[in-house]
Amino acid sequence: MTDHRALTAAAATGRPIVPVYVLDDTTPGAWRAGAASRWWLHHSLESLGGQLGALGLRLVLRRGPALAALQRLLDESGAGGLYCTRAFEPWARHDEDRLAMLGIDLRRFPGTVLFDPGTIRTAAGTPFRVFTPFWNACRAAAAPEPPLPRPGRLTAPRTVPHSDSLADWGLLPTGPDWAGGLRASWHPGEPPGRERLARITTGVLEHYREARDRPDLDTTSRLSPHLHFGEVSVNQCWHATGAAAAATPGAEAFRRQLGWREFCYHLLYHWPTLPERPFQPKFARLRYAADPAALDRWQRGHTGIPIVDAGMRQLRHSGWLHNRARMIVASLLTKNLRMHWRTGAAWFWDTLVDADLANNSASWQWVAGSGADAAPYFRIFNPVLQGRKFDPDGAYVRRYVPELRHLPARFVHAPWEAPAPTLAASGIELGATYPYPCVDLSESRRRALAEYRALGRQP
Repeated sequence: MTDHRALTAAAATGRPIVPVYVLDDTTPGAWRAGAASRWWLHHSLESLGGQLGALGLRLVLRRGPALAALQRLLDESGAGGLYCTRAFEPWARHDEDRLAMLGIDLRRFPGTVLFDPGTIRTAAGTPFRVFTPFWNACRAAAAPEPPLPRPGRLTAPRTVPHSDSLADWGLLPTGPDWAGGLRASWHPGEPPGRERLARITTGVLEHYREARDRPDLDTTSRLSPHLHFGEVSVNQCWHATGAAAAATPGAEAFRRQLGWREFCYHLLYHWPTLPERPFQPKFARLRYAADPAALDRWQRGHTGIPIVDAGMRQLRHSGWLHNRARMIVASLLTKNLRMHWRTGAAWFWDTLVDADLANNSASWQWVAGSGADAAPYFRIFNPVLQGRKFDPDGAYVRRYVPELRHLPARFVHAPWEAPAPTLAASGIELGATYPYPCVDLSESRRRALAEYRALGRQP
């Protein structure tokens, strides 16, 4: 509830406040939250309800099409206005516009991003299509306003409208309970989010620039789910790193990552079909493979390529994946296995606790080559070289692929290169205890490059 401009403005009126969350998973066009996100949402709402309860307010939960649910709630409560943080998903923008057209006193406030996507444009007045000039324009714009404190006083209504039961929403897994790894890895809610933000400024930033690409080290912020669910604001992240920006190179590197998040929302705002269609229209002509067996191996982390398998198993276990690993596993699926980026985006949407429509769509398209990039087609990550560079001792692979834990570091990212005696001494039988690679990396790279070059020559 800190740095929540809509809540602060509503509190300033002195009128009673009815906090409400609407779960809209039925409106056509709205993306139903994935399983991992639903787990996080349950615990985030539970935490928020507890914080509001300590202030004498009850969080009202409603499920159904947001537009209709909010209209009913306004009628039931007799509320004079609706205060919200501006959203940028296409269906949410549509609902906000419809509410405003219906004559409802709708007050929309910033909070999702640092810079309103409609205000950052090229000198010609058009939306940016490449990240670096976009970020330069953001840095040249007026600095984001300082975060707001939590409102000092909130007035409860005399009667509270009916609320759904959070338990009845069925957001948590049942039979089987697959969320053990999520519970061990995360604590949703604003207080844990504030603690994680404080950790950045007291240690992570010092080595962030040079170490953030190392999945074997705990050197990233891991703030993404807290940001996505609004438990920590991007504004808080910006200003928390402000004091360190001049003295710590890692602070500027961290802010640049916030900039990529801004760019993703900028793209979704100006190109709302981003989750479904290629940003570069010519990629609609690209042929994709359909290989359910290979897709299943990728999803389960059994591709036979260690850094990829480590990443996909980390994702299944914790609902989160290191950013460098995200790029590596996405490159293998879209470039080497030639599968559609939407296939990978759908899996991430279901398994990530930080699944975010803007980030997920823009990032998958960027890796696939169809997204907002100046010259993307030749970028094909070699997972063996990536592993050796960013997981040099193999600690990340050994953590999530224990079959390889005894393999010497020189072979841990390419066990097929190890001599037979080394494999035997390490307890590995390729094809039995650990699979052979699901694809020839060199040949599949050549094939992908040829198809991309051919696509560029087509009229």
